[in-house]
Amino acid sequence: MGSQLSQTVDLTATPDEVFDHLDDQTRLAAHMTKSSMMMAGGRMSYDFDEGRGQVVGSHIRMDGSALGLRLFVDEVVTARDRPHSKQWETAGASQLVILSGYRMGFDITPTALGSRLTVWIDYDLPTGPRRWLGLLLGRFYGRWCLGGTTADAVKYFKGKRGGK
Repeated sequence: MGSQLSQTVDLTATPDEVFDHLDDQTRLAAHMTKSSMMMAGGRMSYDFDEGRGQVVGSHIRMDGSALGLRLFVDEVVTARDRPHSKQWETAGASQLVILSGYRMGFDITPTALGSRLTVWIDYDLPTGPRRWLGLLLGRFYGRWCLGGTTADAVKYFKGKRGGK
């Protein structure tokens, strides 16, 4: 993959709790299911196979729109080591605007107060006429994806621990 980004946060939750929260793909990418400026007013919906994105080889399909264009991506879980890490990547031909293929995942390490979560993405930019959009917005969009996931985890576990 051509470009890499990551974001790390500390959480007051055990690695098992963090992994179980993020292993639910609807929580992991909840920011994608809401209409937002980053989705250009569009949003994505999910379709899961029987593995629900929680076993290696499981497929997660997302369908939606942005900028008046239909979006589609099929992701496959490529690694899952509870409670330490999980990875998934695009499979087949995706219909995306800002990125083309990507590999994404998270790593969890125990700390004295809970866990350190690192969410990362390795991505390629589109080719052809949409390449300029990727060059202009790829890093910004990648940071938004990572930030949405880490912010959700911080909010979720802060609420679970009574604001600690």
